[in-house]
Amino acid sequence: MFTGLITDLGTVTALELGEEGATLRIATRLARELAAGDSIAVNGACLTASEVDREEFSAHLMAETLARTSLASLSAGARVNLELPLRASDRLGGHVVQGHVDGTGTVTGARGDGFARVLDIDTDAGLARYMVEKGSVAVDGVSLTVSAVGEHGFSVSLIPETLRRTNLGGLAEGAAVNLEVDVLAKHLERLLDAREAGEAVR
Repeated sequence: MFTGLITDLGTVTALELGEEGATLRIATRLARELAAGDSIAVNGACLTASEVDREEFSAHLMAETLARTSLASLSAGARVNLELPLRASDRLGGHVVQGHVDGTGTVTGARGDGFARVLDIDTDAGLARYMVEKGSVAVDGVSLTVSAVGEHGFSVSLIPETLRRTNLGGLAEGAAVNLEVDVLAKHLERLLDAREAGEAVR
């Protein structure tokens, strides 16, 4: 489990795409805290480190990950948001983030608002329905508060600390972002749908 509070900005050193999946390699100071088999969230997607040295780690991206996230579009030199899993003794400073990306969105606007930066993000109706003003959403793994909800998407406001610690400040119109909606909302919807249908939840 993660909190959406980014631990480090890593740099992609290689992305090797093949017929059966891909291998992603990232340079980060966090590599010293990883061992093969450990989990780490990369732009919000929970990956398993397959090879680790003191400067870099690599992870395999299966077909589901490539289809559901924006990771296939990464290239060498790209900066990525990284977060290590939550320890039982850590503070839950963001919100409950699983690292299970629900889908992607597209940045349709980016503008200043005082010292903040506002991003407008469009997504499909299947994800947009989970967006609630003042609710939580993870954008490229960053725990954010929805500041406004529109017909096709939502907006988030980024404070200077978020701009400094993450790659979100560099996003421009047209950029694809990974989205993870509130897991509690998804479970509640599933239970209510089953109740209305008079079915047992499986």
